[in-house]
This record gives sequence, structure tokens and C-alpha cells, in this order.
Amino acid sequence: MKDYVIKRVILVSNYIIKNKTTIRATAKHFNVSKATIQMDISERLLELNKNLYDDVRKVVEYNKSVRHIRGGQATKRLYKH
Repeated sequence: MKDYVIKRVILVSNYIIKNKTTIRATAKHFNVSKATIQMDISERLLELNKNLYDDVRKVVEYNKSVRHIRGGQATKRLYKH
């Protein structure tokens, strides 16, 4: 793996843990695609740091578990106007 990829993976992982962000919000913040973030946190991070991988997975799994609620809130805001 190239050095800049390793740095990005660690940076992205720490950002997700610190801010509890979604993959979409993280991708927007770092100006990369969602696929890149997904690859970074699911495959590359596992090779680099297992403990950090476990922490990131917890945040991602939580976000997946509440996404139906966020979607409902977004729809409610849309039709409220």
C-alpha cells in the first residue's frame, strides 16, 4: 500500500470515530467517493490496525441501525415546508 493511502485510511478512521459520521458525510469531508471510504474502512484498515477497525465498525454499524430513522426525519422535514 502506498504511503498516502495509509495516511488517508488512518485519518479517515480517526475522523469517523471522533465525529461519529456516516460514510457519506466522511466522503464529502475528504472529497473522495463513498466507495473509496468503504474500501478504506472495510479492507485496508483491517490490514493496518485491527483495534481501530473494530472501533470504526461499531460507529458504522450504529449508523446503519439508525438510518431508517434519519430517512424518516428527512422526509418529514421535506414535506413540512
